[in-house]
Amino acid sequence: MKYFSIMICMLGILACSNRQAPNADNADSVGIEEATETVYSLEENIGTMLLVGFRGTELDSTKNPEIITALRDHHVGSVILFDYDVPTGTRGRNIQSAEQLRKLCSQLLSYNRHLLIGIDQEGGYVSRLSTRYGFPRIPSAQKLGIQPEDTLRHYASLTGEMLSSLGINLDFAPVADVNINPRCPVIGGIERSFSDNPDRVKDYCRLWIETVSKYHVVSCLKHFPGHGSATGDTHMGLVDVTDTWQRSELLPYTGLHQNTLDRKTMVMTAHVINRQLDPSGLPASLSPRITSYLRDTLGFQGVIVTDDLAMGAIVQQYSFEQAVRMAVLAGADLLCLSNNGGTYDRQMVPRAVKVIKQMIEEGSVDEKRIQHSAERVRRLWVQSDRADRTASER
Repeated sequence: MKYFSIMICMLGILACSNRQAPNADNADSVGIEEATETVYSLEENIGTMLLVGFRGTELDSTKNPEIITALRDHHVGSVILFDYDVPTGTRGRNIQSAEQLRKLCSQLLSYNRHLLIGIDQEGGYVSRLSTRYGFPRIPSAQKLGIQPEDTLRHYASLTGEMLSSLGINLDFAPVADVNINPRCPVIGGIERSFSDNPDRVKDYCRLWIETVSKYHVVSCLKHFPGHGSATGDTHMGLVDVTDTWQRSELLPYTGLHQNTLDRKTMVMTAHVINRQLDPSGLPASLSPRITSYLRDTLGFQGVIVTDDLAMGAIVQQYSFEQAVRMAVLAGADLLCLSNNGGTYDRQMVPRAVKVIKQMIEEGSVDEKRIQHSAERVRRLWVQSDRADRTASER
């Protein structure tokens, strides 16, 4: 390991067992701090850009060697846990009980003590940690949205404490969608929005982020640039919000950089088509123009993660390789590869790595761009460090 003495605008260095995270305040031209203490290989940087799903309630070299290989050999920097396995239609994919889940997270962290371990724990309908596994019930966003702020803080604290105690340090919540269409099958229809008032949504999202961050849990605002007006479900196919979307749906994403919330949260791009922002008709998750709007117009300098690239809106239109390539070209920092769509692919990670390497070799993406995305993800290590350390010590 080679360490350099150059230190630019440095506030602090996060120590770790065999790596040191980049410092969090020296920004380059796009607002990304340079890693001044450690040189990471191209393979490590590519792996850091992958958010990967897998099967198994424990790591076992005979039952799920693909996730072990992904962590050990491909340096995957994030994983996502599910209770339901879509290809087989069965529950218990990664979750059986608190004790089992704590052990699984500890196993995962043994390969990378800064691994981001994510889960969809919004409350209400979207609760992977449900009462069936012995976890407390968290109300839906819609129910919390009509309650006082103290009630929201209570349940956000309960969520943050629960996740941290398990070793989970990334929650794909809160939902920042405004309830424009109460019948939207995946937002208003299942109570995932705090309100039809964008100011209320913004305030409650920020309260949630600030509260769970006290437990060193990273949040994820979703689904940019807004899914609340949709009439369709992107899990099933393409959804066009061009005629229903309202500019007020951007409000929950404004001012994140000024309030340093981009160091405690990432933003997920949706698979919706929004020609008001990109006339080409590309899904937001694959659209350079929409990513640029989030970066350059709204000023967000944190991690941009795609919605799951296994969803119908993507797989019905693009091959796996095309989706990976387009997501990278769009400017995504983290590619969500749930491996929980129609099929389960044990070679998914090496396939994704191969695509990104090919892009660099052919010159369609610069290696420095890959490094910048990896650095954005590593900046979240600072926020998630205590939860990582606590779980790995169990």
